[in-house]
Amino acid sequence: MNEQLDLTGQSMDSEIPLEKGRSLWSDAMLRLRANKAAVTSIIVLAFIALSCIFGPILSPHGFDQVYRNYVKVPASLTPYPKADQIETGIGQALRRARVDIEDMTVDGDTITVAVTSTRDIDPRMSIYLDRSDLFENATVAAMSDDQKSATLTADIERHTFLFGTDANGRDLMTRTLMAGRISLTIGLLATFVALAIGVTYGAVSGYFGGRTDAIMMRIVDILYSLPFIFFVILLVVFFGRNFILMFVAVGAIEWLDMARIVRGQTLSLKRQEFVQAAEALGADNAGILRRHIVPNTLGPVVVYMTLMVPKVILLESFLSFLGLGVQEPLSSWGVLISEGARNLQGATWMLLYPSLFLVATLFALNFIGDGLRDALDPKDR
Repeated sequence: MNEQLDLTGQSMDSEIPLEKGRSLWSDAMLRLRANKAAVTSIIVLAFIALSCIFGPILSPHGFDQVYRNYVKVPASLTPYPKADQIETGIGQALRRARVDIEDMTVDGDTITVAVTSTRDIDPRMSIYLDRSDLFENATVAAMSDDQKSATLTADIERHTFLFGTDANGRDLMTRTLMAGRISLTIGLLATFVALAIGVTYGAVSGYFGGRTDAIMMRIVDILYSLPFIFFVILLVVFFGRNFILMFVAVGAIEWLDMARIVRGQTLSLKRQEFVQAAEALGADNAGILRRHIVPNTLGPVVVYMTLMVPKVILLESFLSFLGLGVQEPLSSWGVLISEGARNLQGATWMLLYPSLFLVATLFALNFIGDGLRDALDPKDR
């Protein structure tokens, strides 16, 4: 039997490999990768998130560690203490020992101090240097026979504060990264609470329609009429300020918008042929909602979720600015910004760095939301 050839000379009997098609989600992913602003925002957001997760662990300073000798010191790439701080710190530390400083020599990270006194010097006076945040391993190297003069040596304890310190002498970088954990966690958890409640509520309301839809939407309208701040204040009065309360309070309000969005999508989806086919095949309502309605609403839901996270973070920051946020020693970007605003004249860095982290996160999330909206828009495919 002769082999049939096409116009190009290839055998027509051989199998032609079929090109694998792309799904709508893979096509949307390719469109998202082509959006430079969205990709850059994803990288920035990932860097901020990783910094907030691992930064406090790798930082040499505890987020609640207080340095009494470093209150409101500016941000610096060189370690503290500076030369003038060493001299001042020695005088403050030895003042309680009631001795006079005759000579002071700094050799690298070691300081030698010659002191005198009109009465006997207590050899335990080195403890006053150890109690300072500037020195450690202080010892009395030499003592005169009449115990009226002595020589002390101590190691200079170096600290680097890249973002400076706050009004209580705590490292601002560590506190900013720790606050990022709180703000991002509240934003994500509150968004997922709103997502779970809103998607379920909106899908049920839109699918069943009629009187069920009318009653459920009137409940939403009533909840819309309640002042958000009044609702949060009531929760704080009854349950106190805590971390769990924040995302529950915010998520319990933000699901209203999500429910309306999903309801509108469901009203159009339930008239589609694939839903009617599932009903004709005898699928139950729960199965139709789970397998056909909810998955097809995920496009707008994902976009709105990326826009809801910065909204929730701003709400938390606003509540923390009013004093209704998380309690010490925990903090959030809103709390740090509130503290920085109160100390703006003498310590601008206390407001600058938390604000930069918050603004960068909000911009990144908004650009990601815009990129997802463009990638999932069926009119642009």
